[in-house]
Amino acid sequence: METKSENKPSLKRSLIGANAFQRVLAFAALFLLFGVFSMGSFFPNILSPYFFTPDNIVGILLATAVNGVLALGATFVIITGGIDLSVGTVMTFSAVVTGLLIGDDVNIFTGLHLPVIVGVLGGLSAGALCGLVNGLMIAKMKIPPFIATLGMMYITKGLSLVLSHLKPIYFNGHPDFRNIAMGPAISFPGFDIPNSVVIMFGAAIIAGLILAKTILGRYAVALGSNEEATRLSGVNVDRWKIAIYSLCGTFAGLAGVLIAARLNSAQPATGTGYELDAIAAVVIGGTSLAGGEGTILGTIIGAFVKSVLDNGLRVNNIPQEIQIVITGIIVIGAVYLDIIRRRRK
Repeated sequence: METKSENKPSLKRSLIGANAFQRVLAFAALFLLFGVFSMGSFFPNILSPYFFTPDNIVGILLATAVNGVLALGATFVIITGGIDLSVGTVMTFSAVVTGLLIGDDVNIFTGLHLPVIVGVLGGLSAGALCGLVNGLMIAKMKIPPFIATLGMMYITKGLSLVLSHLKPIYFNGHPDFRNIAMGPAISFPGFDIPNSVVIMFGAAIIAGLILAKTILGRYAVALGSNEEATRLSGVNVDRWKIAIYSLCGTFAGLAGVLIAARLNSAQPATGTGYELDAIAAVVIGGTSLAGGEGTILGTIIGAFVKSVLDNGLRVNNIPQEIQIVITGIIVIGAVYLDIIRRRRK
């Protein structure tokens, strides 16, 4: 008869194998999409020949950078079994706060042209503060994550419009600010890899280390696996929930700084819909909506799958409404695969 100690290693191996399968599946989907859309270079009468061009590849990387950073934060929350619907508008709010600190004259901050580093830290802090409030509402006030973050989505959307006076905030006084996102990090013949892409991968490495090597990462998985058992083992569940949502907000703040630098402006009307793209990237990457499972590598792959799919459909002149339908089908399929995998396990 097998003992419990004998069962634990086999269970661990099965979990690792399942997660690896999800990542391989997502990577195979990315490879397939990229290969199909690239066929336009050989069959221009069937598919667009403009997909596999340097400018378009850079466009895909830029789109992935913002969504990928947002998805990194969402990964931690979803691993706990929670959800954050506010990451998109928190990103916009963080961009607006950055603009108020270092951008052109807008309101009561007229003439307050602080150094770029102050604006960057202000944007990160704004995101972290929003995440902290989300965590407090969920952990201390016991408001369901869906409702708490939905409320924060509306709050930050409204604050962005109020603080900016309904107008974009430009960064003409700090021409070097745009280089944070658009400056060339790596140069190749014919095109450059922008800084924002390198920042995304750097953030992914940090997120991966946090998830795999720190107490916060271990408790995030434990909360998603069995929150009550984690609480009974003596863990301060509320404290770690607050920390995880604050971390998610910090990543949203970083995304806000990146999108502001990319556009060279803080656009207060943007942000809505980004949360769905981030969640889609996390789900496609194999993180379970039921909690307890997920990887940063899978999330980055999922973000690239989402960007390649959107870009490939767009350059092939597929109507936007059809693009949305296709994305929805893929997300439902990814969730259903996760359900089947969990049933078998």
